[in-house]
Amino acid sequence: MTPSAQAQQELLEEFDMFDNWMDRYQYIIDLGKLLPAFPEEWKNSETRVDGCQSNVWLHSEMRGEALHFDAISDAAIVSGLIAILMRIYNDRPPQEIVDTPPDFFAELGLDQHLSPTRSNGLHAMLERIKTSAQREVMG
Repeated sequence: MTPSAQAQQELLEEFDMFDNWMDRYQYIIDLGKLLPAFPEEWKNSETRVDGCQSNVWLHSEMRGEALHFDAISDAAIVSGLIAILMRIYNDRPPQEIVDTPPDFFAELGLDQHLSPTRSNGLHAMLERIKTSAQREVMG
């Protein structure tokens, strides 16, 4: 099992501890509060993720063999969704990122429990992550 697949499994197990979606939403928000600080100079048009209702910025850079991401949003729930994506895809080899499907979307029920605009934003963030990884794979 790849580290990304293992992270997805751990995430699913954590969410199984909650009986309802209100508790899951709170957990997502709490995860977002743990995101590292995002430098103001990275908040620009190049790092801004289009397709999100709230403001989202995503910075990526290679660190050795792994692709590292930093991201932040001005919305609490979106910051939590970023934290989930970071658990799965951050600091992984680019090919692993490209090859790891977002199975956790359906398994967690995110597509059913997020508003359409939040769901679109989640997909936009994932697309940016995958595109950044693909760019590194292609060289």
